[in-house]
Amino acid sequence: MEANDACTAFSALSQASRLEVLKRLIKAGPAGEAAGAIARGLGVPGPTMSFHLKELERTGLIHSRKDGRSIIYAADYGGVRELIDFLLADCCGGDQRLCGPYVIKEKAS
Repeated sequence: MEANDACTAFSALSQASRLEVLKRLIKAGPAGEAAGAIARGLGVPGPTMSFHLKELERTGLIHSRKDGRSIIYAADYGGVRELIDFLLADCCGGDQRLCGPYVIKEKAS
């Protein structure tokens, strides 16, 4: 992940409703949740939630799929992991005693 992409993701997550949406979708697992249910669960009007979902999807932190007349949103675990990896790439100078599984191994050339 490039620094600009990370900044875009963090910018999206700097809004409280979007952060709550991502946390909710991570908790929901790969099955995700319908947009309407997310809006009701967080007490956010549908059009506002639609805007927030589009912003999160644009960053690669969530993705959507159609299911009949509903749009189901789910966390994009690969995108979330890339953001975490970006943050922890140089964690503790690579000392696994401190960072454990979060230490990012350099890829072989």
